[in-house]
Amino acid sequence: MKGLGDKDASALASMVRKKEISPTELLDLALESAQEAQGELNCFSSFFEDSARKQIRDGLPEGPFTGVPFAVKDLGARLKGQPITSGSRAFKGTIADMDAELVKRQREAGLVIFGQTTSPEFGLTTSTESALYGKTRNPWNTEHTSGGSSGGASACVASGVIPMAHASDGGGSIRIPAACTGLVGLKPSRGRVPMGPPLSENWFGLSTNHCVARSVRDSATLLDVTHGQEPGARYIAPPPEGSFLSAVEREPDALKIAVWNTAPNGVKPDKDAQAGLDATVKLLGALGHHVEEAGPVLDGEALGKGMMIMVSSFMASVADERAAHFGRPVGEEDFEPVSLRFIELGRQIPMSELVKTNNAFMEAAWQMERFMDEGDYDLILAPTLSRAPVKLGVLSLDPPDFDQYGVDISSFAAWCPVFNQMGWPAISLPLHWTDDGLPLGMMFGARLGKEELLYSIAGQIERAQPWADRRPPVWVG
Repeated sequence: MKGLGDKDASALASMVRKKEISPTELLDLALESAQEAQGELNCFSSFFEDSARKQIRDGLPEGPFTGVPFAVKDLGARLKGQPITSGSRAFKGTIADMDAELVKRQREAGLVIFGQTTSPEFGLTTSTESALYGKTRNPWNTEHTSGGSSGGASACVASGVIPMAHASDGGGSIRIPAACTGLVGLKPSRGRVPMGPPLSENWFGLSTNHCVARSVRDSATLLDVTHGQEPGARYIAPPPEGSFLSAVEREPDALKIAVWNTAPNGVKPDKDAQAGLDATVKLLGALGHHVEEAGPVLDGEALGKGMMIMVSSFMASVADERAAHFGRPVGEEDFEPVSLRFIELGRQIPMSELVKTNNAFMEAAWQMERFMDEGDYDLILAPTLSRAPVKLGVLSLDPPDFDQYGVDISSFAAWCPVFNQMGWPAISLPLHWTDDGLPLGMMFGARLGKEELLYSIAGQIERAQPWADRRPPVWVG
C-alpha cells in the first residue's frame, strides 16, 4: 500500500490500535494499490468495496488484525451476496448464498475483506490462467507465472497491495504461488482450518485453507484465529500446545532434518533449485541443525495416478451438477480443455479405483512416518519447485500439446502433493532467487499437527536471513 508496503499485517493493525491510521484510510490505500496492480498483473476477479465499507461502518471487532484490508480467493471462500466462480465459465454469475465459516473467522479477527483474487478453473493447474479472467502475472517478471492455484493472492501480496491474502492448497496451491513470488506459504494439517459449510472437505480431504503472507508472524497469527473444528466436520487436527505465534518467537532446539532431493515420481531439482537447496542446507548448519541427504521410498506411480483419479472424479461430479443446472450437456463453452479431459476420465473410472487411490495415500503417510521414525528426523526439506517459475502458457488449461503439459505439470512442483495426500503440514519460505531475479522457495514438511515446529524453524530462518526488504519490479506498495 502507498507508503505502507514495508509493513506486515500485524504492524498495520498496531497502527490502527494506536490511531496512527484509520481502517478507512487503509482501505482507501488498498483499493488504490489494487487498481494499479490489476492493470499490470490481473490478480483480482472481483472487488467488494461497498461491503468492505459497510464492515467498517458497522464497527469492527477487536482482533489481532482489526482494520487490515484482506482479499479472499475465488475458490472455496464464499461471502454471502458476492460472486464465486471458481475461475470457471460454468459458474459465471454465481452468487454465494452464505458466508464460509473461515470468512466469519477472518472477519472476527478484524480483517476488512475488500476483494477476491484470481484462480485457474477449480484450481486444476499450478499457473493462474483462465478463459474467464485471463492470465495473472508475476510481479518479479510479468512474462512468468505467479503460481497456482492461489496465483492471484500471491501476485497481489508480492506486489505490495496487501501484506497477506487467503489461499487454498489441494496439491501445492499455497506453497507453489508463495515459492513463485517470494512469500511465506503454509499448508496446514488436514482438519486444521474450516472448509465449509456445508462441505467440510474438498478433494477427499486433500485441500485446505490458509494464506500467503510476507511475514511468518502474520501467517502464524492468522492460523491462531482461524483454526479449530467447524460445524459438521468429521475430524480435527491435533490441537497445538500453545499459540502458533509464540512458536514463531521461540528458538527451536537443534533439529535433525532430512534433505529430500528426489521426488516420488523421480523428479530432481534443476541447477537453480539445487542452488537454493544447497544454500538452505548451509544456513541450517550455521543455525546448529543437523542436516543429511535422505528421503522416503514412496510409490510415485500410484500417487500420481491417484491424484489424477481423485481430481477426475471430482470434476465429473461438478460437470454433472452444472449439466443439471443448465438443463443441457456441458461442453467447451463451459469448461477448459484440460478440465474436459478430467471430466471425461472421471465418468469412466471404476469405483474400485477410488478405493485404491485412498489406500495409496494412506500407505504413503505410513511409509513417511516410518522414514521419519527410523531416521529420527524432526523435519524434511525439499525445494518447493523443481525449477524457477515458468513462463505463462506452459501450464495453462488450454495447452498446445497435452502430452507435454502432463510432463510439465507433474515435474514443476513434484514434492508438494504428497503432503496433501498424507495430510501433513508443510511451509514454503522465500530462501532463494535465481540469477534472473525470480524467486524459488524452499519447503519444510512436518508430521501431522506439527505446525508449531514449522513456525519455529521459519521464525528462526526469517530472523537469520530476512527477506522483508526485497521488492519486485512491479511494486505498488
